[in-house]
Amino acid sequence: MVTEVSPLAGKTVQPSILVNVPRLVTAYFSSKPDPAVSAQRVSFGASGHRGSAQNDAFNEAHILAISQALCDHRHRSGVTGPLFLGIDTHALAEPALASALEVFAANDITVMIDERDGYTPTPVISHAILTYNKNRMSGLADGVVITPSHNPPEDGGFKYNPPNGGPADTDVTTGIERAANAFLEDNRGIRRVSYARARKSACVHPYDYIGPYVADLANVIDMDAIRSSGVKIGIDPLGGASVHFWQPIIERYGIAATIINDAVDPTFRFMTADWDGKIRMDCSSPYAMARLIGMRDNFDVAFANDTDGDRHGIVTRSNGLMNPNHYLATAIAYLFENRPNWSKDSAVGKTIVSSAIIDRVAEKIGRKLVEMPVGFKWFVDGLSDRSFGFAGEESAGASFLRRDGSVWTTDKDGIILGLLAAEITARKQQDPSQLFDGLTDELGVRFTSGLTRPRLPSKRIY
Repeated sequence: MVTEVSPLAGKTVQPSILVNVPRLVTAYFSSKPDPAVSAQRVSFGASGHRGSAQNDAFNEAHILAISQALCDHRHRSGVTGPLFLGIDTHALAEPALASALEVFAANDITVMIDERDGYTPTPVISHAILTYNKNRMSGLADGVVITPSHNPPEDGGFKYNPPNGGPADTDVTTGIERAANAFLEDNRGIRRVSYARARKSACVHPYDYIGPYVADLANVIDMDAIRSSGVKIGIDPLGGASVHFWQPIIERYGIAATIINDAVDPTFRFMTADWDGKIRMDCSSPYAMARLIGMRDNFDVAFANDTDGDRHGIVTRSNGLMNPNHYLATAIAYLFENRPNWSKDSAVGKTIVSSAIIDRVAEKIGRKLVEMPVGFKWFVDGLSDRSFGFAGEESAGASFLRRDGSVWTTDKDGIILGLLAAEITARKQQDPSQLFDGLTDELGVRFTSGLTRPRLPSKRIY
C-alpha cells in the first residue's frame, strides 16, 4: 500500500495547525476520562502510557492514578531509594509533573527533580539511576520520564524505569496498569497533597542532571578526538529535552559545534511538517528533518534528537539523512573495531525487524548477533551484564558500552549516538555515510527485489 504524502510535508508548519496550549492544559485538568471506554483507560505500551488530553486519554486523573500505582509498586518491590524524575518539552509535561509530585510527596517518595526546573532526556534518567545504584545492594533508585517521545505537541506520556535503568518489563507495567485503572474507577485510595506543599516537602530535592552526565561523556565517546580534529558539527535538539545539555557539552570539551536552534516552544512552530502534514519531532523522518538536511553543507556531520533525547537522526554532508538501519550498521562496525577494552564475547543486539545489513556486519567483525522482539526493554539485561556491546532498534534508538566495557545506559541514548557520528568523522576522516558506502562495497545491501545496490567509491571529506 502506498501512503500519500501531504503537500505540506517538509515545509514549515502553518499557524492554523498549531496546538492551542491553554485549551490543552485546561482539558488536562478539567476533563474526566471514562474508565468504561477502553481508549480512555491507562494503557502501558512499549514506552509507557501515552495519549492526549483532547481525547481524554492523558488527563490529571490518569497521572494521579499511575503515580499512586507506582508508589504501591515500589512499596511491594522494596524500592526505597530516590526516584529520578524528568520531563520533556511537550505542553502536558509540566502539568503532569505537578500531578505526579503531589502523589509522590504524599507517599513520602524521595524525588529528584531538575535543579533548574528544566528538562531531562530519557538517557540522562537512565544514567542517573545506574550511577546511583552502582555497588549498592539495597536502597536502590528508579525513575520516571514524562514524555510521549517524538509524538505530536498535543500528546503526553509517562514511562517508568525500574532500578535496572531501562524501560520497565511487561510484568511490571501490567501490574501498574491494572492498579492505575482500578484507581480511575475509584480514586479513594490515591494519596495526594497540594502542589505548593509538595514542592516544599522534605522528600522533593533539586538535582543537577546536566553536570554528572556531561562530565561522564568522555568515558563513552572519544571527545578528545572530536576536539582535536576540529570536525564541524551541527546540532538540532528539535526543541526537545536535550536543548540545555548541548552548550555545556560544547564548552566542557571545546568541540566545534553549532546549535542551530535552541528554542523551546510547546507548539513546536519551528518544525517542518511530517509526511502527513502533522507535527512530529521525528529525527528519522526526512520531512521533519528538512531544515537540518538543508544545512548539511555547513557541517562535516550534523545530528538531531527527538523530544526526550533517546533517538538520533544523523545528517551527513555526503548523503543527507541516513537511514536508521544504515547508521546502526556503521556504528556497530566502527565501535567493535575501535573499543579494544570491550570483551571479545560482547554481542550485537538488534530487533528482529532491523535490516539484514547488521547481520552481515556482525558476521564480518566476528561477533555474535542476538535478535530480540521490538522494544528496547529486551536489551536491558544484556547491556547491564555487558553481554551486549551494542544494542539498537530499527526506529533510530540505541545505546552501547563505555570505552572501558562497562554499562553506560540501559535505555536508548540519542545524545551519544550523535556524538559517535562526530567521533567517526574525526577519526576515520570520512562521515558515517561514506563509511557505510565502504561497508556496502564489501558486503552489499539488498532490497526486496534481491538486487544489490551499486555503490560509488567513497571520497574523504578532508
